[in-house]
Amino acid sequence: MTRIIFSVLTVLLVGTAFYTPKNESIMEQVIQKKVNVWDTYVTKKDGQVMHFDIIAPVEISDTTIIYKYGKEYLKTKGQEGQPLTSKQCRLCHIEHLRPEWEAEINDKGYFIIEMEGCN
Repeated sequence: MTRIIFSVLTVLLVGTAFYTPKNESIMEQVIQKKVNVWDTYVTKKDGQVMHFDIIAPVEISDTTIIYKYGKEYLKTKGQEGQPLTSKQCRLCHIEHLRPEWEAEINDKGYFIIEMEGCN
């Protein structure tokens, strides 16, 4: 009987060491990270249309910053100078941060999903 009580107490104590409200809030922060998806259509220099999504943390709502991200991306595609304004780029929806986006968002502030005409 003493062994059973000791085992139960051990499990309870060890379990509480790993699961505390502090750990719970860290997990909640990881689970609940959200990003804005900005649906973007830009006419390329050859007249074709590029469709891509700009993924950025929900905390970044300043469109000037979002457009700057889009223009940085356009430059990597040889499309610098093409217009990128509210006519070409609009907030589409919010979703949970995906692991495959996280490193680039931490590094550059955004992630690009190429949809159509980006190559």
